Amino acid sequence: MDAATWIGSLGVVLLFLAFFLNLFKFIAQDGLAYIGLNIAGAGLACLSSWMIAFMPFVVLEAVWCLVAAAALAKRLRAAPVQAS
Repeated sequence: MDAATWIGSLGVVLLFLAFFLNLFKFIAQDGLAYIGLNIAGAGLACLSSWMIAFMPFVVLEAVWCLVAAAALAKRLRAAPVQAS
């Protein structure tokens, strides 16, 4: 397999892992693990799609990654500041 296939496969595995873990209540939808898996998975899938010049999936995965990044920003803003 070429690099694009390996990268895309890893990205899809991460996305499926996030979906599975959330669906069966192992991780929360607004948790950092779920959001992080979505950012990493969509980012890798986007990169892979870019490498093979398949623009519909570049757009899909880029938007997915950006939405997950926005969820991360929202989550971090909502987190209470802890005193040391």
